[in-house]
This record gives sequence, structure tokens and C-alpha cells, in this order.
Amino acid sequence: MCGVVSSVEVVAVSLRPEDHQRIPVRTVQTARAACPKSTPAMLIRDRLDVLFEDEEFAGLYPDDGRPGLSPGQLALVSVLQFAENLSDRAAADAVRTRIDWKYALGLELEDPGFDHSVLCEFRSRLAEQDGAADQLLELMLDRLVAAGLLKAGGRQRTDATHVLAAVRTLGRLELVGETLRAALEELAEAAPAWLAPQIEPEWVKRYGRRVEIGKLPGGKAAVTARAEEYGRDGQKILTAAWAACAPPHLRLLPQVEILRQVWVHHYFWDVDGLLRWRDGHALPPASLRFDSPYDTDAHYCVKRDTAWSGYRTHFTETCDEERPELVVHVATTTSTVQDIELTDTIHDELAERQLLPAEHVVDSGYISPARIERAQRVHGITLLGPVTADHSAQAKAGSGFDKAAFTIDWDNKQANCPRGATSVSWTELRMKGNTYLQARFAEADCRTCPDRARCTSSVTGPRSIAMLPRPLHEIQMSNRLDQRTEQWQRRYAIRAGIEATLSQNVRAHGLRRSRYRGLAKTHVQHVLTALACNVTRVSDWISSTTRTRRRTTHFHALCAVAA
Repeated sequence: MCGVVSSVEVVAVSLRPEDHQRIPVRTVQTARAACPKSTPAMLIRDRLDVLFEDEEFAGLYPDDGRPGLSPGQLALVSVLQFAENLSDRAAADAVRTRIDWKYALGLELEDPGFDHSVLCEFRSRLAEQDGAADQLLELMLDRLVAAGLLKAGGRQRTDATHVLAAVRTLGRLELVGETLRAALEELAEAAPAWLAPQIEPEWVKRYGRRVEIGKLPGGKAAVTARAEEYGRDGQKILTAAWAACAPPHLRLLPQVEILRQVWVHHYFWDVDGLLRWRDGHALPPASLRFDSPYDTDAHYCVKRDTAWSGYRTHFTETCDEERPELVVHVATTTSTVQDIELTDTIHDELAERQLLPAEHVVDSGYISPARIERAQRVHGITLLGPVTADHSAQAKAGSGFDKAAFTIDWDNKQANCPRGATSVSWTELRMKGNTYLQARFAEADCRTCPDRARCTSSVTGPRSIAMLPRPLHEIQMSNRLDQRTEQWQRRYAIRAGIEATLSQNVRAHGLRRSRYRGLAKTHVQHVLTALACNVTRVSDWISSTTRTRRRTTHFHALCAVAA
């Protein structure tokens, strides 16, 4: 790496590709003597050779400027850093002091490494260029395919977990106060002469330090009064910034624009022209609101018993017996994006990498009849997972006539009830973005039916059923029957393994909380986390002397002999 680079000097750098194929002889001898059983970093170098070549990062650097550090080496250092959950300083120290890292990087023993700030700058380059982080994963997957540790087909599984944003959790009152403070800080730096006349005497106490508000005495009325006080102060700044005499560039400052949007979210003008604090039930959806002025990509979400502000990350891994279980796809979304919106994206991107599975195992959040049909039709994938059960009152009762009890005559566009009556109308409906077909029965037939109480809860109205179009309806009915069988349950049981993968990455690699602010940088973290997981699993696979998935206990062996 040719010398320490100072974090103070900020200059343009260009890429000068270096060859790291040969590990220095003294480094090899010392590493073998110090680590005769090898370490994960050494095993990866031995099996996959140079994981990242400099030429593969040409798009991240300009053509001019002084030569920069090897991006291939920086990428590998970043992966090893996340594999051991190290800080930037600790990772830079490991490059200088650890023999196994020098072996993996192909460095001389005397190489002094680099300043820790270089790692932050490298991640920023990955975040700024769309797709650059995913390219790291693609490069590793290519090496794994070439080494025979990964191939297309087989089985894969996907699940998501929540990720906490790297910002302080704020209540609504703290949010508006801190948003105004952030805008004032930015204006004080960008236009101090313009801001000075706007400042009121009490603002230094109110916004001079970060806003922290406990429980206000006086209840809801006190909260509203404080919020509207913040509102008037913020509106004064916004009015002045949008005045004709104000410098136009002030309106383009990021924190000033965030201030404007937060005030739209949390305040309104009443009929008397006064700025008022919105009631909690009158707020925009969580997907539109900001939870912090410092990370506007982080949003509040609730899933079952878990509430958080931040993101979701989706990991897809292989789960074949004869090869290591490797993460092949990573997606990062805002917390309010539902899992089912990622199913098609995952399949399309796996197709681009030529790593499609034959069977993809997911939970109910990723699956629907439409997703099952598309996966099979477009990619030839069997999408395995529990289709949402019939939640109608008849199905819940267990003794009524649910949708499965009706026979559908698709050719004649009719439905036949268990008592032999035929529907008299067939209507197409649009509900929640989906197309349904509604079959309605005659009121005369339903009124005199002896099983009316088992069929409908309506006092006078006839029974009607809503169905998906024929291909999707047949998929839905078939899957609902199959997933009740023991055979299907045994086949689906393999999905539970993805929970262990997420737990491993949360506990060992710090996946639960984002290290950085913003969706792009958080995605870089998740990709590096997935690469670190793959490094750990490949090294475990290589160093393992047995290929059994579970060690046999002494008691289990004794029972086997006794049998």
C-alpha cells in the first residue's frame, strides 16, 4: 500500500491498477509459521486467490489526479473489517500489525498500511455510484462459482429483518425543535450576515444546543403550546428565506428544505390564518414523514410486536446440502416497503447474475398467487411458501361454506354452491390494485336455502364470492390444500435456516443498527456484511474435516449402537 496517507490532505485521486497475485515470500513464510492452521483471511486468499482486482473498480475513479490506494485491497480490508466487526481505526491497525491480513492482501511485512479515513472515503465512493456496492457482491459470487462453491439451481431462501437508523429517536416535539436547530446551524455557516437580524434573544437558549424534551408539566396543552412556539420560530425563518430580497441559494440548503417539509407535515393554517400543531391522527403516512432531520430516509414502522425507525434488509442465501450456505442477494429498503414488493426484484436480479434457484423458499410476506405464477412463468422458479389463508367468517367457523366449497365453471362464468344453486351474475372488480371476479347468487335461491346460516351472515342479501382470475385462483386453492399436509411442512421446514443467518449477522457483524446515515450508505454496510458472512462460511467450510451438518453427540451414537 506504499505508505501512510494522511486524512487531512484532500486531493483528487485516480486509479493506477496494481498486481497483487504474488504474495511476498517473507510474508508467506511468516504467516505459515505464525498460523499453521490458517485463519479465515488466509483460507479465502488460498481458495479464491485475489478476491477483488483493481481494474474492476475503474468506474469509481477519475482518469486524472494522483495515484490512489489499491481499491481491490481496500475492498478486501472492508470485508475483513465487517467479518470481525471492527471500527475503521481497528481495521487500519490490523492491516499494519496482523500477519494473516498482510498475507490475504499480498503485502510486505514492512508495509505501513494507510490512514483509517481512507476506508470511509472508499465506502462513500461505493455509495455515491449506483450499483457499485452490489458489484462487490457480484465479484465475490463470480469467484465462488469459479471455485465450485456456488452454482445456479438448487434451493434458496429469503427473509428480512429490521435495521435501526444511526440517529437519535425523537418524539414529535423534539423532531420539530431539532429540525429548526439544524436549519439554524446550517444558515449560521452559510449566511451568518443574513441570519443575524432574524435571531430573537431567547433563541440562544432554545436552539443553542440539541433539543431534548422530557415530560412537560401541563400535559397536552403544554406540548401544543411549545410546539406552536417552535412553529412560529420556524415559520419566521421560512418566510424570510423565501422573501424576494433573500439570497436564492438559502432555499436550496438541505436543512432549510427539510425544515419546510417538516413544517408541512406537522403544522397547518387554521381559518384565522394562525399556524397550528396537527393532531397525531392528522399526520401524513409514516412513509412520507421524517423521523430525524439528519436521516430523511429513515421512517417509523411497526411489524407485529416490533416498532422501529430505520430500514429493512433482505438476505437471500443458498441452502443446498453439498455446498456452503452463501448469501447471493442483498436488498435494502426503507422500513415501510413491504416484503412482497421485493419478490420480483430479487428474481430479476438473480437472473442477471445467472444464479436463479430451482426452488425459492420464503415466508408469507413475500408470496401471493400472482408472485407464484410470475416466478414460474418468467424464471421457471418454484416459489414455495404459505399462501394467506381464507379469513372469511365461513372458513374461520370450520363448518360453513367457504370459497373452497363452491365449484367454478370458468367457461360459462358461473359458480355453483354446495346446494346446487347457480350464480346469476359475474362481475369484474378492482380491489387494492388486484382484479377479482365476483359471482353473485339469486336472492330467491339464498332466502329459502336451509343452510343459509352456514353460508352467509347477511339477514336478507344473497351470497356472493370474490375470486382471483382463473390461473391465480387455481394456484391459491391448490397451495392452501398443499400447505396443510405433512409432506409440504417438511419441505418448507428448510426456510427456518434463514433466521439463523440473520441472527448470525446481527450478533457477529452488527447488522441490527446502521453505522451510517442514508439509504445508500446503509446498503453499502449490508452488502459488506453479506460478504463478511460469506467469508466466514467459506472459511468454515474449507477448514471443516467433516461435511456433516450436525455433530453427533455421544448419547446419540450410543442409542444408534443399541438400536
